[in-house]
Amino acid sequence: MPLLDFLDPQAVLPALRVNGKKQALQELALHAARLTGLDQTAVFEALLQRERLGSTGIGEGIAIPHGKLPGLTRIFGLMARLEKPIEFEALDGQRVDILFLLLAPEGAGADHLKALSRVARVLREPGLIERVRATRDAAALYAIMTEYPKAA
Repeated sequence: MPLLDFLDPQAVLPALRVNGKKQALQELALHAARLTGLDQTAVFEALLQRERLGSTGIGEGIAIPHGKLPGLTRIFGLMARLEKPIEFEALDGQRVDILFLLLAPEGAGADHLKALSRVARVLREPGLIERVRATRDAAALYAIMTEYPKAA
């Protein structure tokens, strides 16, 4: 079973065009709402609330915006590769071009943290980010992100 079993093939955006962090979060919220049935505004507000605590930009051009939402029944992931890197207030100061949105049910507790850890682990696989940045195809990105069947 892949580490990112909560990432569905339709939840991959291979060339998202945004001009900044707020627009990126809005676009992620829009796509997540379409795929989960959640309210777009609620998703966006949850992401903003988490960003106020500190940037989810983890460095090396990667950010993992995340939040918990009532009404969600399972952990949900959405991967986006940006057309152009944007300022994201990342820990290392680098612009971000890879976003992985992670949403969890309100009562997810440790499962939310385990999912965050799994995402970070996959995104740190040697050579993976270079492969992600080199492709513009959603199916190829999905395959890259889910090919690591290591135990969680």
